[in-house]
Amino acid sequence: MNFKSLPQLLDYFKEESTCKEYYQQIRWNGDVACPHCGSLKVYTTKRGFRCGDSECRKDFTVTTGTIFHNSNIPLRLWFAAIFLATTHKKGISSVQLALDLGITQKSAWHVLHRIREMLREKSPQMLGERKMVETDATYIGGKEGNKHYNKRRSHADNNVTNEGKPYKPKKTVIGIIERDGKVALKYVSGETTKNMVDFVTTHVPQDATIYSDEAPAYNQLKRYYTHDNVKHALNIYVEGNVHTNTIENFWSVLKRGLYGVYHQVSDKHLERYLDEYSARFNTRKLSSQERFEKFLIDSESVLSYKAVSYTHLTLPTSDL
Repeated sequence: MNFKSLPQLLDYFKEESTCKEYYQQIRWNGDVACPHCGSLKVYTTKRGFRCGDSECRKDFTVTTGTIFHNSNIPLRLWFAAIFLATTHKKGISSVQLALDLGITQKSAWHVLHRIREMLREKSPQMLGERKMVETDATYIGGKEGNKHYNKRRSHADNNVTNEGKPYKPKKTVIGIIERDGKVALKYVSGETTKNMVDFVTTHVPQDATIYSDEAPAYNQLKRYYTHDNVKHALNIYVEGNVHTNTIENFWSVLKRGLYGVYHQVSDKHLERYLDEYSARFNTRKLSSQERFEKFLIDSESVLSYKAVSYTHLTLPTSDL
């Protein structure tokens, strides 16, 4: 198997049995393990497997305890959805995915959120192997000048709201990027010194060199790193190795995707969308098949529809 496009993938995974055999090899590599207790004493049944441990004895299938858990959508369509969501540079909306796969928009929306759960980093990644790292913050949301007058900051600051809806500031996202390497993102309450220092020290070893702009939030980084900043206020954008152009380029891809594909992202789900964009960026040098298999290895994570839909949720407008 060596697929480089969606038709090649679908040609290989024509039968559900082929999908299950393939995923079983990806997940267990020949040693079937009970997802409930981890026991390797397993029996084959007509519907799947049964744990042989006397204290467990539970039935399960290859999809139990994964993003495919309790899904009636065939694995063939799941694999197609993963391929599309991870190869489209700026993402794909649930409306478009529903049309491409012939499923409902509601199902496509849940499928995409399960895929984002698979793409989520399970543990903090360390950046800075290449020694030079850039950090910056960006703001997600509409421009003040494009808003209705009664929704603008100046109007809301006078305690005037639109039908009881208070002014909502832009969402702050901070990021760290290696030059020609990986990126790490986080949705935070604001571009404060504490948020920046905590995030950077979690992801960057202290022998790295960090470049940023001249925002005061980065001043404390000099206590832990070799730090220099570029003087954007003086219209200086590159000074030798000192610049933040790498992360600025990433912000442009992120914003074009969020605004152009999804249009609007709720506070609750923004972190999931950041996981999606960072995972695609961090695997950009892999082939389509290598990327596909890498993500499937990380698919042991259950996400129910209720967990992502019923608690303070506002669906993105492009996904309605």
